Amino acid sequence: MSAAPIISQSSKSRRGWIQGSLLLVSLIAIGVALGAWKAASLERANAASSNQPEPVEFVTVAVAAPREYRPTTTAIGTVLALQSITLRNELPGTVRQVNLNPGQIVEPGTVLVALDVSVEQAELKAQEAQAALTETQLGRVDRAHQNQAVSQMEVDRARAERDVALAQIERLKAIIARKTILAPFRATIGISDVHIGQYLNEGTQLTTLQGVDAAAHVDFSVAQWVSAALREGDVVKVFPTGADSAIDARIVAIDARVDPATRNAIVRARIDRSADDPRPGSPVPGASVRVVVPVGAPRTAVAIPVSALRKGPGGDHVLVIEPDDHGKMRAHTRAVQSDSATGDSVLIAAGLSVGEQVAASGSFKLRDGSLVVIAGDKVASTGPSTNHN
Repeated sequence: MSAAPIISQSSKSRRGWIQGSLLLVSLIAIGVALGAWKAASLERANAASSNQPEPVEFVTVAVAAPREYRPTTTAIGTVLALQSITLRNELPGTVRQVNLNPGQIVEPGTVLVALDVSVEQAELKAQEAQAALTETQLGRVDRAHQNQAVSQMEVDRARAERDVALAQIERLKAIIARKTILAPFRATIGISDVHIGQYLNEGTQLTTLQGVDAAAHVDFSVAQWVSAALREGDVVKVFPTGADSAIDARIVAIDARVDPATRNAIVRARIDRSADDPRPGSPVPGASVRVVVPVGAPRTAVAIPVSALRKGPGGDHVLVIEPDDHGKMRAHTRAVQSDSATGDSVLIAAGLSVGEQVAASGSFKLRDGSLVVIAGDKVASTGPSTNHN
């Protein structure tokens, strides 16, 4: 009675195994069929794509040209007038005349400040009268000496009194002159605060005078190794604040002493300009300017348009246009070492040779190996371009 249930369970297990096997075989068959269909689809796609023309990109090219240049560094300089002074009075006194208009250009000898000299002028008249009297007395004593009426000592005393009187006259004239302050050279007057009737102590600062010359100096500081390569006569570029164009300046002096704290040396350059018609934007004394200083000897580099240089995570690169084995022009990525930019061009220090063609306009749409047509050339019958510039 107990055998029947055992046979029933075995049959059920056999039927489950058969069903599972059939399902697995079905899945395998379906997978094989899908794989065959996919392979056939890829073969048909490859066959169709092989009949399609290769995309062509239109670009303009630039030829790498040689250019001689000299590496530079930048320094901050200060403009100095060839002649510049702070005007002060040597003697105390009351201001009688003032001619200190800020910004005015004065000629040498122009009276700028005159102090009251009425007392000195009165003393001068008295001394002139005294000198005339001593001159008369000297004449009388000299004639008496010729008649042997007086001794030589009397003649010498009279001459000494005459000389003292004349010296007192020169002293008073010098005091009057020192109380009249004149412009020592052609200059521009700075800001002042001096008024008629004001009492000035000795050494009071009156104003500043900046010489109006056909030139100006620019002092700037450079590193010791830079100054060692500079020579008198070298040209530097001076850029005034807010100006786009540079002013040429020629080095006239290099300080023989190097600052032990900064290891920098002071260099002085001279800007030649017109004193009567200064150029717009010309730096004024005391102004800060940017100075581009040459470093080392001139070198030869390769110049290409700025638009041809591409930048990426791997560094600077260009797309060189070269023919392949079939004579078709293709773009090839090449790493380069860029240097300074000059106007619309950039200098390539390494990685590119003179005469090579690089993609300029349209280089952004190229990849390594792209088929290109140079703008102006006839398009080959390989099919239409994907982009047009």
